[in-house]
Amino acid sequence: MVGLYIQNSKDSACAGRLTMEFACGFVYVPPSVSQKDGQRPNVIKRSALLPPVNRIRPRNPPPPPPTNSADAKSQTSLSSPPKIIEQLEKSREVKKVVKPAPFYENAAFHNKPEAAASINKHPQQTSPRKTALLPPHMRPAANSQPPSSSNTNSQTFTYDLPKSEPDLNEPPWDPNYSYTTPEGTGGQVKLPADANTVSAQTSVPPLPPRPSFMRSMPEYLVLLPSSHSSASSLSDPPLVPSPTHKGNSDAGPLPGNPNVVLVSLGKLISEERVQTIEGEPTSCSQCGSVLDSCYDNVVNVCYFCQCGELTSSTSIPQCPLSGYQDGLFLLHPDKKPPSAADPLLLFCIDISGSMSITSQVSEGEHVVHRSRLHFVQEAVLQCVQRLSKQTPDIQVGLITFNYQVTMHGYENVMSQVLSGAVLTDSDYLKETAASFPSPPPLSQTKDYLKRQVMGLSESGTTALGPAALLAIAMASRQPGSKVIICTDGKANTELGNLEVEDNDARTLLSSTIFYQGLGEYAANQGVTVSVLSIEGTDCRLDELGRLADRTRGKVVIASPKSLHPEFELIIENRTIATHCTVSLLLPKSLRMKGERDVGHKGIREVGNVDPDTEITFQFGANEHDGEVSTPTLGGRVSVQLQVRYRLRNGQTMLRVITADRDVTDESSAALSSLSLAIIQLNSSHASAALAVRGRFLDARREGELQRKLIERAIEHNRNAEDKQTYQEWVKTMEPIYNNTHNFTRRKSVVSDSQSLTDAGAALLYAMKHSNRKSISLKNKHKL
Repeated sequence: MVGLYIQNSKDSACAGRLTMEFACGFVYVPPSVSQKDGQRPNVIKRSALLPPVNRIRPRNPPPPPPTNSADAKSQTSLSSPPKIIEQLEKSREVKKVVKPAPFYENAAFHNKPEAAASINKHPQQTSPRKTALLPPHMRPAANSQPPSSSNTNSQTFTYDLPKSEPDLNEPPWDPNYSYTTPEGTGGQVKLPADANTVSAQTSVPPLPPRPSFMRSMPEYLVLLPSSHSSASSLSDPPLVPSPTHKGNSDAGPLPGNPNVVLVSLGKLISEERVQTIEGEPTSCSQCGSVLDSCYDNVVNVCYFCQCGELTSSTSIPQCPLSGYQDGLFLLHPDKKPPSAADPLLLFCIDISGSMSITSQVSEGEHVVHRSRLHFVQEAVLQCVQRLSKQTPDIQVGLITFNYQVTMHGYENVMSQVLSGAVLTDSDYLKETAASFPSPPPLSQTKDYLKRQVMGLSESGTTALGPAALLAIAMASRQPGSKVIICTDGKANTELGNLEVEDNDARTLLSSTIFYQGLGEYAANQGVTVSVLSIEGTDCRLDELGRLADRTRGKVVIASPKSLHPEFELIIENRTIATHCTVSLLLPKSLRMKGERDVGHKGIREVGNVDPDTEITFQFGANEHDGEVSTPTLGGRVSVQLQVRYRLRNGQTMLRVITADRDVTDESSAALSSLSLAIIQLNSSHASAALAVRGRFLDARREGELQRKLIERAIEHNRNAEDKQTYQEWVKTMEPIYNNTHNFTRRKSVVSDSQSLTDAGAALLYAMKHSNRKSISLKNKHKL
């Protein structure tokens, strides 16, 4: 079995990827979570008292400090010109990080903010010693400090730049120009006879301050721009490629949650090329994870729960399971399944007095009035006619209800009518349904069934609860059977009464419990229940729809004229598997989100599966358990999916898919690999599930977070198709975002809770069980 499992994993890897899809190509961990344990790559926890990591220790010790200022000036002036040029060349390539406080010979001038601002505003291309020649109209006033020279026409002021702050705007050094201005003399420039020898001066008079009216560049000079000009301001940022706006927006943590898994149950169960392995797989006794049997005698610890107790001697490593694995197991191969039979189709029709309300219909040039029951009769007869031609072996039954419930018989079976006190006894109703004979194939009962449908008439109250129980109990004989309830009003008899919401909270609570339990009973028996109400009526679909919600049926509001197409859509949606349970197992560093079973394992009771069934899971980093470390960035984690279901022939199957994913906290990587269709589907599922339970604020918050994530992904990827899909999805989610008040009833008299209107319930139940094909079609539901 071990070798067969490995070979099967290779053959069905492609098929498994189509049935288990991740919305993101990575397991995304927000930076705030990944930094919690200091798990950033190449980061070492250091004490704050230690020097910085990038500090460079000098190779040579620093020179001794000068004994007096004259020695310091002499030492500065005797520095060789090649070293100055080398420093200037390096300054254009290396960005200044931290510089020591410069030593200015004329500190009074350099500390003036006006002078500093003027230098930054009008820089010049000069040597380290800047010289300004004053034209006659800009000479200092008579009361200003006298210059060091008596010749006013050639009056010269010199200003020093400190050695530690070279001029970044100086043009490249010309090797043909051999003269270099010495530093630090502070006196008037005199060209020496030999440019290589500079005499140091020990005493220099102080420099006069720069006059306030003097500009760094005279007005008669105009600086012409050039493509490679270096006359930009010293305050400009260095010429380093700055990140684009998209890069800045992708640097922060992502809103919402991109860690979503989509499971296409219809494709997964209907696959035929996956080879079956007979027998129970090796599994962990604690978490139930299926272990890879190719790892023998390695360790005895489960990767997912870190438990050492296994159900066999096989063991696995603590590292992620290698590769992509896929296995299909036939459980209990020695158990003989019951004989497979065609499922039942039961019409449960309301014939109460309200079904006599008429609507206008145009027939040619005439306008006639038809009752609601008449429209239902026509729709059922058309369905029977089509089924008798396409699937003559299908078994079709009829149950009607008003103040009593009638199980209609066949040619050789008498109809049975239940009324009075027996309609309040659930056990008696189940026994009666179990003893009533199953209908023969439609090919034998077609004519008799048509006569029964045409002979229906309206009267009395609405015993919907007992009729639904009888229909489900009768259909439970064959897993995969369908029950279609068609009504135009609230149930108003004792069992399942829905008309007492404003009078008796206890009765309403008992009715809610009744329909929840009835839905569980139907799902456990493999029965799908769909509810079809007539437009313009109030049936309390928020409560009655629980039957369809638990059994994955449909909740539909249809006009009297469109009943037949809705009946056909429900009938065509065949059930391919029942008793389906989906489990998603994660390592303890991750946890499920939005699931009732919080932790590293999520379990979803799906029940019945049709070819288009798709479900989604959310997961993320385990931030609540301080004893468990977060996923290691750059590492890989394994995620295991288990789908247990029962085929129509009674065989119990187990499908196991294990996939690996890299861990990252880079937002751009997650956005680039994001599948918007999966995120949108998960948002519809999660928001609708919260709203159905009355948690409207949580539903809106969930939808808003995922919408921000989708908008950010669209901005990052700039895909026109994604933008169009997003606009359609926003229309679908509009009730969640802005129109919550349109599909909620007024607050009850006996409680502060709010319930859904029929239109709101139909919309939210449809969103909760939608798939990628149908997500763009929900705009037809108008509130």
